[in-house]
Amino acid sequence: MLWKGLGRFTYDVESPGISPVTIYDIASVTKVVAATTMAMMLYERGKLDLEAPVVNFFPQFAVADSTKCDVTIRMLLAHSSGLPAYERLFQRALLREDLIDLALTTPLAAPPGTRVEYSDIGFIILGEILGQIAGERIDQFCQREIFSVLDMSSTRYRPPIEWKQQIPPTVSDATFRRRVVQGEVHDENASVMQGVSAHAGVFSSALDLSGFAHCMLNGGNPILKHETVEFFTRRELFPEGTSRALGWDTPSVPSQSGGHLSSRAFGHLGYTGTSLWIDPERQLSITMLTNRTWPDCTAQGIRRIRPQVHDAIVEALNGGA
Repeated sequence: MLWKGLGRFTYDVESPGISPVTIYDIASVTKVVAATTMAMMLYERGKLDLEAPVVNFFPQFAVADSTKCDVTIRMLLAHSSGLPAYERLFQRALLREDLIDLALTTPLAAPPGTRVEYSDIGFIILGEILGQIAGERIDQFCQREIFSVLDMSSTRYRPPIEWKQQIPPTVSDATFRRRVVQGEVHDENASVMQGVSAHAGVFSSALDLSGFAHCMLNGGNPILKHETVEFFTRRELFPEGTSRALGWDTPSVPSQSGGHLSSRAFGHLGYTGTSLWIDPERQLSITMLTNRTWPDCTAQGIRRIRPQVHDAIVEALNGGA
């Protein structure tokens, strides 16, 4: 394994330097490290039926639109539910329960199963379904069943206050929280959800995420069976042309994973400037953690740099594809 920390927490030359144990808000990488892995474990234990309709868990989901009766758990994982990508629910919700209710009553943007649209809303709902099935909130399950078992000691939802000095700030929020956001979840919807959701909320380090990736490269051992990992990371056949697996993404053309990872690779991106890509064919994982949202979310250079970094790593290891 190779780790390298570059730069500082902020542009201030007096700010702390980055190291492999620096802890980041991994944003939507939460979807795979926490939510999807939880789904995999519940599926493997025979508790999660991927074809179960969302209305089985939340009847209010389809009250205003009967077509929502067709939305299944598989569709939530594969981002083919027809739910919109994102809604600023935090502007209308004061409490966690309010925001969940708003997510459940969000109108579809397309008929279920007809197109792929990456959806935070779908994962907010998925997390609540997983919690119902497990009988506990996603943060409790993941801490006990995933993070502790894999010795991910710098990974958790809602990091304790004493971790703050190890966490770079993500944004100087001038409109919603009106403060520098550091050591608390960046995503506003997750913030209203008290920092605990399936779509965002986990904090982790490159060291911990490389350990998680090693577990996936090792066929899921010791938390999952090889067959389960294969099943969830295999690209879905429908809707036609999708790059999505169950929870995970796979390389597309062009891809933020670069041009050299194999067709068996799987990974995910995070809005704050984080990513995790795993290639079982190459026995390679690449974790890239930044706080590109500092100070105001306008920087977009990560889109250019990320694939270049992935390509450079592969080329350095074996001279290219």
